This record gives sequence, C-alpha cells and structure tokens, in this order.
Amino acid sequence: MTKKNHDSDVAFIQALAELLQENDLTELEVMREYGDNDSLNVRVSRATQVVTQVAAPVAAAAPAAAPAPVAAPAAAEAPAAAEDPASHPGAVTSPMVGTAYLQPEPGAPSFIKVGSQVSEGDTLLIIEAMKTMNHIPAPKAGTVKRILVEDGAAVEFGAPLVIIE
Repeated sequence: MTKKNHDSDVAFIQALAELLQENDLTELEVMREYGDNDSLNVRVSRATQVVTQVAAPVAAAAPAAAPAPVAAPAAAEAPAAAEDPASHPGAVTSPMVGTAYLQPEPGAPSFIKVGSQVSEGDTLLIIEAMKTMNHIPAPKAGTVKRILVEDGAAVEFGAPLVIIE
C-alpha cells in the first residue's frame, strides 16, 4: 500500500468486519486496486473458540445462559479425550474448506447413514468449494458409526466429517 490515505478505506474495512460477523466467517482477504502503485490489501480474521462439553443427565430443564466450563474431574477427562472425533482412528477429515452436502442434490437420498456399509472409494459426501463439487471418498471399507456434519454446514480443513469402523 502506498502512503496515500483513502477515507473510504476505514469504512471498507469496517464493512468487511461486519460481513465477517454476519456470515459467520473466520477469515476474509481482499485486495483493492486504486491505480498504478496504489492498492490496499486487507485480511480480516477472527479467532474461533471450540468448546467441548461432556453431556450429563440433567434433572432440571432450565436453559443454560452460557456454555458450562470444560473443567471436569480427572476421571472424566479420559473418556472426553477418547470421544474426540478428530483423534478417532476411523475419522475421515475434510481435505478442504467448504460446504458439506450429504446427498447428491436436494431431495435425493443421502450417500450414507449411520450403520451403512461402505467400500473403499465410495462417496461419503460432497464438499463444495469455489463452486466445485468435490466427492469425498471412503478411505477404507467399513461401517459408518457417526456422521459429524450436518447437510449444508460449513467445514474447515481437517475437521472430522465421518467415523468409519
């Protein structure tokens, strides 16, 4: 960026921050060209916090105002770590950032369901990235134990999608 100040840059950056928040994005990068040797390159990002909770039976049905802290007794920490889907040996993770779809088109049956038998190479789901539909194949044959994403949900690189055993 050159040393010229553009009054509209501040409003532009604020609009990007609002766009980031409104669309629940984690990062946005834009380059604005003003002319020869005059441009603005902006990268706006926000930190996301992942809170893992162990579900326990609750007698009262009062809604929680905020997530409960993740602090738990030492005996409960081992099962919580074992239940982390990303560390499961049968976890299929997302190879890209995009939107996950569980069926080939709206109204069609899903590629997989919990309990489905899959063969190596079978399509588990589709991830749309940059207007391209990417079929995610099963890395091994087995039974679908858990589906960890919802249809139409945004997924990040490395996020666990499905567990196959």
